Amino acid sequence: MTGTGEAQCTTWRCLPPIFFLVALIAWVSPAAAQTEETVCIQCHGSQPGQLGAPVREWRTSIHAANGISCHNCHGGDPTDVAMAMSPERGFLGVPDEKSIPGFCGRCHVGVKEDYLASAHGRALGKGGPQCVTCHGNHAVQKASPDLINPKDCSRCHDYGRAEEIKSAVLETDRRITELERQLLSLRHIGIATAEMDGELFALRNRFHRLFHSVDVEKVRSQTAGFQTELGKISGRIAEIESKLNRRKLWGGAMVALLVGCGILSLLIYRSYRKEI
Repeated sequence: MTGTGEAQCTTWRCLPPIFFLVALIAWVSPAAAQTEETVCIQCHGSQPGQLGAPVREWRTSIHAANGISCHNCHGGDPTDVAMAMSPERGFLGVPDEKSIPGFCGRCHVGVKEDYLASAHGRALGKGGPQCVTCHGNHAVQKASPDLINPKDCSRCHDYGRAEEIKSAVLETDRRITELERQLLSLRHIGIATAEMDGELFALRNRFHRLFHSVDVEKVRSQTAGFQTELGKISGRIAEIESKLNRRKLWGGAMVALLVGCGILSLLIYRSYRKEI
């Protein structure tokens, strides 16, 4: 899951600094966020079976890619073997089923709010799904509409309603992904995109919060607003790309002019030499 902070936050400036930092790290390079080999990872990573499984699964997760490690969720001291699982150092252990939304919601505040207000949240403790049901516990993957699928959703109910939600969000999510790609391309050639990165990051997270309402009509009614916001970012990117193209044309023209001047100079020189 992905959260954006308090519900009233509508711009990247409202985000806690840690969220923006993690987002920038992930956007610059998936491999840029190198996770420190803590004592938790060293100990459990060398264990067979269930004791080592969490580390192996975590290494494939979006948490690992963004430098979020065991202690960021479970607490404890990641530098001291003796105190790694000490409650005195904030160790929380594994939450029970009803506590999972609060456990994950320490970071994903906005998503937790929407989830608890949804049909899923109202069924918490009564057989209803919680974060781990859909997202997994350690092999957490990047939030996307792909998580809405017949195999997973039909474990609890008919896929029909979930499919309606997925259909309503697919185009907007595709557009967000395309804008992320365009911004990455601009950064690779040295264009400053931090402000748009932050705006798109916040928008993406607010949009993904919408999924957790599991309310088809709400998703449909609010999607148009997200499309409008994306259009503004897209327009700014298009303006930058237009300026770059004009510079390329002027650059090409200048090169052609210089080459032409060089050829003309050479011809004049040869003509001069012949006269001599």
